This record gives sequence, C-alpha cells and structure tokens, in this order.
Amino acid sequence: MQTAKDLESRLIEIVSNDSWMMEILAIVKALSLDDCWIGAGFVRNKVWDELHGKNRTPLNDIDVIYHNTANTSREADLQIESQLKKENSQLNWSVKNQARMHLRNGHQAYKNCEEAISFWPETATAIAIHLNTENELVCISPHGLEDLFELKVIPTPSFSLATYQSRIESKNWSQIWDKLVIEIAP
Repeated sequence: MQTAKDLESRLIEIVSNDSWMMEILAIVKALSLDDCWIGAGFVRNKVWDELHGKNRTPLNDIDVIYHNTANTSREADLQIESQLKKENSQLNWSVKNQARMHLRNGHQAYKNCEEAISFWPETATAIAIHLNTENELVCISPHGLEDLFELKVIPTPSFSLATYQSRIESKNWSQIWDKLVIEIAP
C-alpha cells in the first residue's frame, strides 16, 4: 500500500513530466499571489488520464484559486483572469478568491485555500498544486490523494449530496474514464 508521501511524490512526478502543465503553473506563479493554486480538473483529469493510458482529456477551464481577504470583489478575479489571458489566450481561465466563496456556499469564512477546497464536491477534485518560490511543485489535498489514485469518486463530507449527484449525472465521467468507481449518493 502506498503512503500519502508516495502518492504525493507520484502526483508531482506526473505533473512535472507534463510540459504543458508546467507552463501553465509558471504563468500562475508569475502572478505572485499568496496562497494561489490550480486545482480541480487540471489535477484530477491528468491523473485519471495517466491511470487510463489516455492522452489529455480536454478541460472546460483552468481553475485558479487564491485567498486574499483584502479584496474579495469579483472584479479582482476578473482582472486576474485578464492578466492570465494576456499570457495565454487559448485557455479558459476561471479565477476565484476563496476568501469570498464561503458566502456562496453558506459556510463560515475559509482560513485559506486548503480549507476552502476541503468543501469542494469530490475528494478526487479537492486537490490543488502550485510552484513555490523555489520552483518546486507543492500539493494540497485536505482529503488525501488515495481516492484520486484509486479512481474513486466520493463526495466530500461537507458537500451537498444533491449537488454531488447532479454533478455525477452531468459530467459523464464513467464514459470518459471507464475504470472509475463512482459512489452514488443515497
């Protein structure tokens, strides 16, 4: 059985061997935002593709998250998206300040991005990475990486089961990645 450290090393190896992902991570690092990460499908899909022996599955967007309590306006997110589009206009950037997302979700304010993503829909989605100041890949995964690498789709403990179920039905993940084990919400 692989340890949490083994799985993190494996994730870092998978991402570091993908020049496209590393270019995107470098673009986001250049923003110089504190507590700034790329998560969700950017990480999840890459690992699932790798474990299925598939080429890159197209992404709907690149989910960039950060945590800044000083400016929680949607306009700030749009300005960052504009900066990112100047660097790569081919990508659909989606930027969200996690210091404001608790309002949409009806939660207490999140302390940081790691706490914020702990409320994302699935354990395999609640993962993010970034390049630190030494250009090393760092990962946050409040629910661990086991489900991601074991191809398990499980709702996070705090997420709405109705919304989770709706996502499962709309995403058609089992048609893209046939080895997934998807937990159906009761």
